[in-house]
Amino acid sequence: MAQGRGGAMAAAVLLCLLLSHLEFARAATYTVGGAGGWTFNTAGWPKGKRFKAGDTLVFNYNPSVHNVVAVNRAGYSSCSTPRGAKVYQSGKDQIKLVKGQNYFICNFAGHCQSGMKIAVAAA
Repeated sequence: MAQGRGGAMAAAVLLCLLLSHLEFARAATYTVGGAGGWTFNTAGWPKGKRFKAGDTLVFNYNPSVHNVVAVNRAGYSSCSTPRGAKVYQSGKDQIKLVKGQNYFICNFAGHCQSGMKIAVAAA
């Protein structure tokens, strides 16, 4: 009887490991802007890509001249940073997408207005 429970426990552990592995396998990592990184005129970069909640965006840039700010739709449209917005400044930021619209801008003067912003829809 004890042997049966041990086998069932091992099977349950194996099943949990498989499921967690499948979850990781479904998430993808994208480098924003491709080889050129996070820079001007990247607004069109998401076109043609299919993003899912849990995917990771990697923003590569020079932190002395750029940043990444997660904003709402109004902040994206107006190129402004809402109060409480998360500002990333490492130059190698990794941001996990949430379901729905995700908006990012650079809030250095004039950068967002020059196309340094993206809107990403995640299913």
